[in-house]
Amino acid sequence: METHTVQPAGVIELIDVSKIYRTGPIDVAALRNVSMRIDDNEFVAIVGPSGSGKSTLMHILGCLDVPTSGVFRLGGHDVQDFDENHLADVRNSFIGFVFQQFNLLAYLPAWRNVELPLVYAGAGAQRVKPAERKARAMAALETVGLADRAHHRPGELSGGQQQRVAVARALVTEPAMILADEPTGNLDSTSTADVLALLDDLHASGRTIVLITHEADVARHAQRTVRVHDGQIVPDGIVGATPVAPATIGDLR
Repeated sequence: METHTVQPAGVIELIDVSKIYRTGPIDVAALRNVSMRIDDNEFVAIVGPSGSGKSTLMHILGCLDVPTSGVFRLGGHDVQDFDENHLADVRNSFIGFVFQQFNLLAYLPAWRNVELPLVYAGAGAQRVKPAERKARAMAALETVGLADRAHHRPGELSGGQQQRVAVARALVTEPAMILADEPTGNLDSTSTADVLALLDDLHASGRTIVLITHEADVARHAQRTVRVHDGQIVPDGIVGATPVAPATIGDLR
């Protein structure tokens, strides 16, 4: 497998990125000339009210959408140079997604839900054999403290447990970055604390964490806050030191 080493330019770099949506004859600017950098092993919270543009920014960071203008580099590579197959590989292997809605399949037990990204990983040399998929799913569930619930279906789990299954699913491909979009939005205070502690542990293990939230208490778990308002980034404070180290991204090109 070919690998690419990220230099200090950072895991994520946006330069004057704008996103324009056309609604009939009207152009709506969801993002306007956004520039930012997220380095390897940072824990960054992106915060802002509804309609601020933070969800659009999340979709671009997750390679779920592309900028209308500007430059988006991931691991030192211009994302605009990737075709759909490369983008799909990035989404499936480099980025682990956690959403507010758990998006678990109700008829599958927890371990089967967790293995799904490996099922979708591809064919040929990239194909992961069933025995390895299950082993990796079980290991991911162990990481989030749910190995004993591996055979329970989502309806048999609490909300906090379902979100931890979703985190395990994000981890099963061993991604370099976790992109968490309002991961505590549907949880009570106890489950929220559990999920945030888990994100803290994942960050401590060396992963880059990008957390999208509108809750100040949740954002305080991050090292740095990026505040979005009216499609632009506004100044905010750095609340911790930022370690910078090389990162490896496989099969990006």
